[in-house]
Amino acid sequence: MGSQVSSDEMSVRAGQGSDEVLVSQAVWDYLAAAGRPWLVDFEDKQGLSADIIRRGERGGCCAVRLSPVEGSSRARTGMMEGPVSPVTRKAFIDLCRCARKEMTKQEAAPKRKRSLLPCMMSMEPDGEGTLLPPPPPHPRRSQRQQQKYRKNADMDTCVVLPMQHEPTARTGTELAIGHEEESNVCSICMGEMVEKTTLDKCGHSFCRSCLEQAFQVKKACPVCRLVYGQLIGNQPANGTMMVERDPDLELPGHEGYGCICIIYSFPPGLQAQEHPNPGVRYPGTDRVAYLPDSPEGNRVLRMLRRAFEQRLIFTIGTSMTTGMNNVITWNDIHHKTSIWGGPRCFGYPDPTYLVRVTEELREKGITAD
Repeated sequence: MGSQVSSDEMSVRAGQGSDEVLVSQAVWDYLAAAGRPWLVDFEDKQGLSADIIRRGERGGCCAVRLSPVEGSSRARTGMMEGPVSPVTRKAFIDLCRCARKEMTKQEAAPKRKRSLLPCMMSMEPDGEGTLLPPPPPHPRRSQRQQQKYRKNADMDTCVVLPMQHEPTARTGTELAIGHEEESNVCSICMGEMVEKTTLDKCGHSFCRSCLEQAFQVKKACPVCRLVYGQLIGNQPANGTMMVERDPDLELPGHEGYGCICIIYSFPPGLQAQEHPNPGVRYPGTDRVAYLPDSPEGNRVLRMLRRAFEQRLIFTIGTSMTTGMNNVITWNDIHHKTSIWGGPRCFGYPDPTYLVRVTEELREKGITAD
C-alpha cells in the first residue's frame, strides 16, 4: 500500500532550474559508457546536451542538466536560456528507462545463456556434441517425387500460416503486462519500487528513499516538476519591481489592448551564502519587460509579482548571452524584453508566450488562484 506525501512542506532555498533531471547514478554511468550512442542520438534529435552537475552524497541519484547545444536549432531560435519542455524531459526519462532495462538484460544474460546451452548444442548442424542422436539420412527421390514432396511442403506451410497470427493475439496481453510492470518502475532509480510513495497533488509514485533524496535537492515532483511547498529562490533581496501602463502602445498580436511595462532594478551588492561565490561583488542591473494590458496579460502580471516576492525571477550566475560570471541573470521564467521582432528577438508577436510563461510559473509553484 503506497503512502501519501503531504503538500504542506517547508520552504525551499536556492532556485534549481527546470532543466535538471534526477536519475540513478548507475543508469547515468551506463549511459556515459556503454549507452553512449543512445545519449548522442538523444542530443542530436533534441538539440540538447546532458551533463551531470551534482552527485548524491551516497551515490544513490544524481542531477543531470539538459542544456542547448551550441549551433542547434534551439540556439538559433533564441532558446538558449529557455526551460526544457515536458515532452523533452519525458524523452530523456524514457531514455533512462530503456538504459535500465538494457542493464537488467545484460545482468541476466549469463544465466540465460547457461540455461539454453544444451538446446543450442542439440541444434549444431553437424551433430557434434549434441545430446540427441543424429537424424536419419534422407532417401534419394526421383524428380517427380521431389516435385510432389515440395508441393506437400507448400501445403503444410499454408496450413501452418494461420498459427503465425497467434503471437499477434498475445501482443495485447503482453503489452498490458509490460504497462503494468512499467507502472511499478521508479522514474528516479529505474528499478522496481520499494516502499512505493505517491505524491498527493500530481499522483506520481517513486521509491520512498529515492523521493527523499530528490526532495533534498528540490521539493518538486521529478517527473512533472510540480512544486510541493513554497519555493524561495536566491534572487538578490535588494531589487524592486515597478509597473507602468501605456494605453496607446499596442503589442503585435494583441491589438486593441495597451501595454504593461515591467521595470526590474537591482543595485550592486555582495553575494550571500546562498549564491555561487559568497562575498564576491556583483554589478547592478535594470531590466524592462512587456505584457499586453489584457485580462490574460494582467493575470500573468499578478503571477510574476508573486514570483518576484518569492525571489524566483532572477538569480546570480553566468550570463548565457555575454558569458560574464557573477552577474544577475534570468532564472527560467521567460520575459519579453522587446516589443517587436517575434520569439527570435524575445519580442512580439508570439501567440503561445502567455501560455508558456504560465507553465514556467506553475513549475515554480506559482498559480493564478
